[in-house]
Order: sequence, then structure tokens, then C-alpha cells
Amino acid sequence: MSTPPSKVAPLEFEKPITELEKILEQLQTTGESNAINTQEEIAALQKKIATTRKEIYAHLTPWQRIQIVRHPSRPYTLDYIQEITSHFYELSGDRLFGNDQAIIGGFATIDNFRLIIIGHQKGRDTKENLRRNFGCAHPEGYRKALRLMRLADKFDLPIVTLIDTPGAYPGIGAEERHIAEAIAVNIREMFTLRVPIIAVVIGEGGSGGALGIGVADRVLIMENAYYSVISPEGCAAILWKDRAYAPQAAEVLKISAKDLKEFGLVDEIIPEPLGGAHHDKAQAAANLKKAILKHLKTLHKIPDKELIQTRYERYRAYGKYKLT
Repeated sequence: MSTPPSKVAPLEFEKPITELEKILEQLQTTGESNAINTQEEIAALQKKIATTRKEIYAHLTPWQRIQIVRHPSRPYTLDYIQEITSHFYELSGDRLFGNDQAIIGGFATIDNFRLIIIGHQKGRDTKENLRRNFGCAHPEGYRKALRLMRLADKFDLPIVTLIDTPGAYPGIGAEERHIAEAIAVNIREMFTLRVPIIAVVIGEGGSGGALGIGVADRVLIMENAYYSVISPEGCAAILWKDRAYAPQAAEVLKISAKDLKEFGLVDEIIPEPLGGAHHDKAQAAANLKKAILKHLKTLHKIPDKELIQTRYERYRAYGKYKLT
């Protein structure tokens, strides 16, 4: 499942790396076709590529990290489910309106833990993106998620949610079927569940669309993911009246994993392979699985009443301010 960096479509800021890789490929081809010993030059160039790669990825801006989490090759919920679970049985429908495929979920097994796993799902191509609505869920998606969470509560199964959405779908149909109410009910009900809940932001964590499955005892975030009340483009359109200011908005919003950890809004940053999860999907999945198992082992020992009380106190503590 690992993808060599040279096979991944490069982002704008990664072009210095790809240019060096092209030179390396030309040098290797020239050496082979002309029977010339170019090993010394190749070794020097490989060292330069490694140094350049580390330098670029060590100084990523928030906007560059957002570009990484939006990379079309980045692993999505179903990719992670395939890698980290030994068994997954998907459940469909909200039993009220229909089956929203922007949110998927069902029974799963991770090592010795049986659980319910729920997550946003984006598409790989135009056809699938239309089916998945680009990971932007309708009300029935959140009501399906709540149905599964209530099943988990009934059968005493922990819940793992994987968040990856620009936001809930804001269309007329969603408004007619009460998207805000669906999200609000999910937030309310997740505070009452007696089972451990782990939420992981694996990509985009946009506003209420993320919070609809994001109330948890532990909130984790992948290294390059973001969690925000609004997208950088949306913020730029409001404050600067121009979406071109999205990079500046990403900076001031403080939505990167590092900032969120410093603010106490997430509990752990899950490391990604150099350059992002799409460069080594198997390693990214292994890191995710390790983090989930670590917190499951801790949370399953806590009595349900203590879980609920601690979860409530956690969110009541958000929004700190300092008087000057």
C-alpha cells in the first residue's frame, strides 16, 4: 500500500523535490544506457533530495498542510478501515429518510476490540464524489451515525469516529430536512452515551459537519489535518472579501494540529509519514491504529458514569479567555 514519493502528484511547494527527482532519473538512465559509472553523482543527488525533502516538510505553513490533507491520493475513512480492522460490517440508512453515503459506519474489530466505527467518506473520482457528496453529509448521514452510536451504547461497544469533511452540506434539501437540528441532536446525545468515544480528525475537520460525530472522550488529530469553525476560504471571503486570502486566514485561524494541541482542544497528534499520509498509506494506518488502541485500552477501564462526567467537563472547559 506504500506509494513512492515520485509516483504521487506533487503539490506546488513540493516542486523543488520533484525537479531533483527528475534529474536523478535522467542521470540513472544516462548511466545505464551509456555504461557510465554514475554512482557517486547519484549518491550525492539522493542525499540532496533527502535533505531538501526534510527541509521543506519541517517548515510547512498551515496552508501547505491544508493542501496536503486535500491531496486526492490521501487515504480516506474506508482506506483506514481496510487497513486497521480485521472485520467490518457496514450498516446503512437512518430509518427515517435514506442512506447518506457521505458518512459510513458499522461493526468492526480492531485487534481484540469489537466496536462501532463511523466516518466521513470522500470520493476518488467525479462519479464517486457525486455519490459521496464530497464528504459533506446530509441530515440523514448524521441521523444514521446517531443510530449506530445508539447501537454501540446498547451493546456496550466503544465508538471510533474518523472525521474528514469540509463541512455539512448546506443545500436546500439539507435545510428542509433540518441539518442544524440533526447535528445539534448528535452533539447532545453523544454526551449521554455510556461507552468510550474516540474521535480522530484524519483530514479536514470543518465546523458543525465535524462536530456532528466529534464529541468524544479523546480527540486525536493526524499531523497534517486541521479542525476549524470555518474553512480558510470561507474565513477569507468574510474578513477579506476575497478567497485569495485563504493562506493568511489559515495562519490566523490557528487550525493546525500543533496549535490545537497547545490550546488543549486535541489530546494527541498522530504522526504521518514524511510529506503526508498519501506518501505511505500503510505506515499512516499503522500509526492511527496504534493511537486508537492505546486510548481504547485506557478508556475501557473507566466506569461509565465517570466517562460521561469527564466528557461533559471537558467541553465545558473550552473557550478560555484572559482578562486584561
